Amino acid sequence: MDDPEIVASAIFGDWNLIVWTTFAVLVPVIFTLWCSAQRAKRCMQLKSILRKGKHEWHYTDLFSKPTYCSICTQHILQGAFCVSCGVCVDEGCIKKAEKRLKCKEITMLTTQKKVQTLHQWVRGNVPLCSYCINCKQLCGSQPKLCDYRCMWCQRTVHDDCKDRSSDKESCDFGEFRNLIIPPDYLFRVSQLPRGKSVDFEKVASCYNAHWTPLIVLVNTRSGNNMGEVLLGEFKTLLNPVQVFDISVVPPMRALQLCSLLPCNSARVLVCGGDGTVGWVLDAIDEMKIKGHEKFIPYVAVLPIGTGNDLANSLGWGAGYAGEIPVEHILRNIMDADVVKLDRWKVQVASKRYSLRKPKVLSMNNYFSVGPDALMALNFHAQREKTPSLFSSRIINKAAYLFYGTKDCLVQECKDLSKKVQLELDGERVELPELEGIIVLNIAYWGGGCRLWEGMGDEPYPPARHYDGLLEVVGVYGSFHCAQIQVKLANPVRLGQAHTVRLILNSSRMPMQVDGEPWEQGPCTITITHKTHELMLCHVGEQTDDDDDDD
Repeated sequence: MDDPEIVASAIFGDWNLIVWTTFAVLVPVIFTLWCSAQRAKRCMQLKSILRKGKHEWHYTDLFSKPTYCSICTQHILQGAFCVSCGVCVDEGCIKKAEKRLKCKEITMLTTQKKVQTLHQWVRGNVPLCSYCINCKQLCGSQPKLCDYRCMWCQRTVHDDCKDRSSDKESCDFGEFRNLIIPPDYLFRVSQLPRGKSVDFEKVASCYNAHWTPLIVLVNTRSGNNMGEVLLGEFKTLLNPVQVFDISVVPPMRALQLCSLLPCNSARVLVCGGDGTVGWVLDAIDEMKIKGHEKFIPYVAVLPIGTGNDLANSLGWGAGYAGEIPVEHILRNIMDADVVKLDRWKVQVASKRYSLRKPKVLSMNNYFSVGPDALMALNFHAQREKTPSLFSSRIINKAAYLFYGTKDCLVQECKDLSKKVQLELDGERVELPELEGIIVLNIAYWGGGCRLWEGMGDEPYPPARHYDGLLEVVGVYGSFHCAQIQVKLANPVRLGQAHTVRLILNSSRMPMQVDGEPWEQGPCTITITHKTHELMLCHVGEQTDDDDDDD
């Protein structure tokens, strides 16, 4: 038998190990939770301070480059910065900065007929590789708060060079003068007599002859926090009054600014996915209904969402993640060409409720019934349950891959040809054994795949988004969709038409319009031309798919 003292010693040793292990695990966890609670409390206090100021402060835990406080001039690793004027301060100097430092003036009172805006200088933290406008030497090269940057034209000047120059030197707003709404413009417009036909061209004649002011609409809910970054960068380069977060200010309200600008001069940059673009284009249609056709803007797209097929079709790329500077994007907008985009009306008339008004949707990209709509439906259902898990474009595409793989095994959309009738311009089309039908308005589908052209030696002309025609294709299932996307197969081309009608005779099927899915019972779906919008097309670098086609 075992010695009782040895057994007791072993038990005591085991309990000792358990206690110390528990202590070693719990203490760091408790300390981490306490630090998190203190941090949250501190962030709430900071937010209350930052909201009250005249500057648009954002707090950061770590500046991305060597930064010096504009008040105490000390080197700082964390603190607050104003996204409008670029002032950087330590946490303890925020209140002093509010009293001493002016922010960018978005409107300016003026009684002069001749436009003259003076430089509005902010000291220190100038951009890397910037040069003095007087001596042409490198600025910001000393490890201290030094040199100046103009909030409007972004030009820099040395401390000594600024002292030798006149304080009354006018600012021409720099490289992007044609896109900026000057701070005195809105004041001049507000002084015009009301109740008469307002001549905004007369006010705008004081500025550049090629003035095409840009309105930036950013959906901060799109992408993985890229919207917040873009919002700040555009406010730095432009007038903050022309930059909107449409998750806070709806597009219809933001686009009211177009009615204060000269006719057919405004341009709009939509930063978001295909759903965001559709939201903005619907608001532009409302402007047409209200009789504001002469103020309709030209629309460019910066793709930061999950689905960016429309942006890809217009030459803006399949996705933006900060790989090129915002200045380059603004240059591309100034050089962009104007093209038309067909918009289509999708009318869904339920067979069960014949007295109910048909459901009417707008389509810019594509309509589909079948496996790709099922993937979108499952993805949206899961995202509504746990939206925090779907903040990354890579995670979103991985989720689509998962649901596509699942449908390959289950085949929920099989026997589609027995459930659906297809008519193109009034003529019925005999369907093979398909699981899905896709109706295309643009060249790209499914995150960058040229669906209509396909691959191989078959000579099919490219799909056009301005020819008034829809391309209709079929797919055999989720696995066939995956093969098409990696260029191992072609879709089943069913034809082109001006009007497409789908009749769902039985059961319920998943459907989607531009990535917005739903489940639909027996119905008749009619797709007809609605209108067209004026879009900006970037004709710069080609995508990989373009290179392959060449």
